[in-house]
Amino acid sequence: MKLKRILALAGALLLFAMYACTLIFAFMDSPKAPGLLKASIVCTVIVPILLYGYALVYRVTRHSSENGTPKNDTEKQSI
Repeated sequence: MKLKRILALAGALLLFAMYACTLIFAFMDSPKAPGLLKASIVCTVIVPILLYGYALVYRVTRHSSENGTPKNDTEKQSI
């Protein structure tokens, strides 16, 4: 349970850092600023989606392999 809290805190800090970078890039006066802003916005959207997907896959694979049997009765193990 402690590991989940640490990972949740790390994820929240990562999101905060990405939002801060997006804000900084929006106000920056540099020729590279538009590209950095676009990359930051994409990362702000894509990273949480990927983290959710990884968590979902982990939950599904861990749940079906805990007792060594398939999740559904219709699935058969290959020998």
